[in-house]
Amino acid sequence: MDFSITAADFNGGNMRLQLSDGRTLGIPLAYFPVLENAGAEQLAKFEPSLGVIHWDELDEDLSLEGFLVTRPLQTVRVRFVKKA
Repeated sequence: MDFSITAADFNGGNMRLQLSDGRTLGIPLAYFPVLENAGAEQLAKFEPSLGVIHWDELDEDLSLEGFLVTRPLQTVRVRFVKKA
């Protein structure tokens, strides 16, 4: 991959990634429950690298390659099971 994530911002339940080749990707946070439930300060503490964006405090990593696949993203919902 000849491009990388250069910046990210979070607004209105969406994540916007700026790429080094000039493209901007917009992704709903609803696809990523950990990020959707994080506070603004936690979201702001990301580390972009060549192919990954990482949140150390949230223990979350997302790959740029995963954002660029041609199949639609599917929302992941976490189900809580009560213990007996």
